[in-house]
Amino acid sequence: MLKTSPAVFAVGNNYQIMVPVTKPSLFWVEVDGKRYCDEQNGIMRSICTIHRVTVPQQVLDKAGKYTVCEREIIDRKPYFPETEGTVETEFNFYPVPCDNPRVYHIADTHNMVNEPVKAAETFGNIDLLILNGDIPDHSGAIENYDVIYEIIAKITRGEKPTVFSRGNHDLRGYFAETMAEYTPNDKGNTYYSFRAGPIWGIVLDCGEDKDDSHPEYGFTVSCHDFRERQIEFIKEVIASKEFEAEGITCKMVISHNPFTLLQESPFDIEKEIYSEWTSLLKEKVKPDIMLAGHLHKFFISEIGSEHDHLGQPCTLIVGSDKKKDFHLGCGIIIGKDSLESVFCDSNGNISEKSVIKFN
Repeated sequence: MLKTSPAVFAVGNNYQIMVPVTKPSLFWVEVDGKRYCDEQNGIMRSICTIHRVTVPQQVLDKAGKYTVCEREIIDRKPYFPETEGTVETEFNFYPVPCDNPRVYHIADTHNMVNEPVKAAETFGNIDLLILNGDIPDHSGAIENYDVIYEIIAKITRGEKPTVFSRGNHDLRGYFAETMAEYTPNDKGNTYYSFRAGPIWGIVLDCGEDKDDSHPEYGFTVSCHDFRERQIEFIKEVIASKEFEAEGITCKMVISHNPFTLLQESPFDIEKEIYSEWTSLLKEKVKPDIMLAGHLHKFFISEIGSEHDHLGQPCTLIVGSDKKKDFHLGCGIIIGKDSLESVFCDSNGNISEKSVIKFN
């Protein structure tokens, strides 16, 4: 019934274990003898095409394995419903290590699977996968979301954590309004913070890349207010001081759209909001690295470079490129006070390593 191996998403201090299924089923995960059920208000969910359970990070990190359990629904009658027997599948799990974790960043796959997977294989073994927007080509077909889980399954095999960020193309089509049901989120929000070993990060969501009134959207988006709400979210994160927790050696900003870089019309939007995001991050959070895609280019922008239009809070890596039968992503090896980055493509090519020192 499982379409792929599970995806283990890092959200806050939890993991959201998610997997698409082919048939209506009851679903739970067992970790160290405890059951974590996909339930809503005490009702086990079955009328869904994807399951989600939340497990505290410290529990799964310590256990190092988890068991996916499912029972196919035969007939969910009001009384004495019928199900098949329980099918159990065990997965090993490897939390992000404290020393020199290896991270791979993918964006803008636009429904491609094999090419980004080959690019990740060029980088080699990873400890954390980042999917940073426009992984499906659009949200006009529900099966497009399978691409997310196919990529994760091929790279992590359900054994490594993943961070997910929404892209602007994900806002387009009938199923855009329900995308949060198929992807990790924090109480329905597509922006959130996360912890993964020595890495703390904040995922910000720019929404669409043009003004809400642009005819391309046909009145289907309201991203201005959405971006304004993230100002308050950033302030809440700052007040919590969660990024100062013990053991954190690298602080990341993840955004599909590199919002510190102003683009030409009609993409030159929200200077005031993005300036406030940038100012809050720079003054209070002091991140070490920002990862973005969207531009279908790859480059590194240091503070004050020609690409720094709003006062970058840290070094920016724009790490994705896509052409026909070709994809490029960015591999990162994180040290205590610096990181090494390399751009890797699906043809097996690797750029020279760049060393980025933390603030």
